[in-house]
Amino acid sequence: MAKTIAICNQKGGVGKTTTTLNLGIGLAREGKKVLLVDGDPQNDLTSALGWEADSLDKSLGRLMYLVTQNCKPEVGGTILHHPEGIDLIPSNLDLSSMETMLVNAMSREKILSNLLKDVKKDYDYILIDCMPSLGMITINALTAADSVIIPVQAQYLPAKGMTQLMRSIDMVRNHTNDQLQIGGIVMTLVDSRTNLAKEVTDKIRTQYGMQIRIFDTQIPVAVKAAEASKAGMSIFAYDKDSKPARAYEQLTREVMKHAEREKRRDEASIVR
Repeated sequence: MAKTIAICNQKGGVGKTTTTLNLGIGLAREGKKVLLVDGDPQNDLTSALGWEADSLDKSLGRLMYLVTQNCKPEVGGTILHHPEGIDLIPSNLDLSSMETMLVNAMSREKILSNLLKDVKKDYDYILIDCMPSLGMITINALTAADSVIIPVQAQYLPAKGMTQLMRSIDMVRNHTNDQLQIGGIVMTLVDSRTNLAKEVTDKIRTQYGMQIRIFDTQIPVAVKAAEASKAGMSIFAYDKDSKPARAYEQLTREVMKHAEREKRRDEASIVR
């Protein structure tokens, strides 16, 4: 069964979509079967992979809507295939209406989790790109996930936002997903030339490093990463020798190593 990871931070502009895309394709390059889920009605992930979201008649929002109408949609019919070896459940503006529709839905926090159950057996990893808010769609993503990776921009002091996110994760653990783990914090948009980047990184390590894994990999700020997304491809296809490509390759290996360690731990606990 796939390991499901939510890429989440309620702060926008921290590199969630870029991380989801390049981590996902990085895992595919390592031979893993990967499904990406665009959980943001702004559909940045869908667009960054080269699709015109407005022209799609099947989307995550449509799937979730059908569930609220007591239908059982065929998830596989919505999945798109990207030439770099990953699959995608796309998003468009249909998802924006789900926030209000979910208010009165049965088992509203678990709709995404139930949808993904049908396809988890087909993948090694499922990555969910969360929207920059802590609303019902994001709660669905956290309920569906085994773990959360939190991108944190190394260009501002994120203490307040991190506190809000941790409260939401605790709420999900207490009510809808008691197995949810924090996979780690990854520092993004790091400009190693500035004192601010080091200050923010040190602050995160001081406040959270004892309780939460801080990935060794830091994603550098680079124009090429944005150019790759605009071109509808990963940084690996756009410029495999660039600094961000090497960083995402390293992050991919860290994530895989951590996942294998968790798997061995879980298997050992079953044996006991």
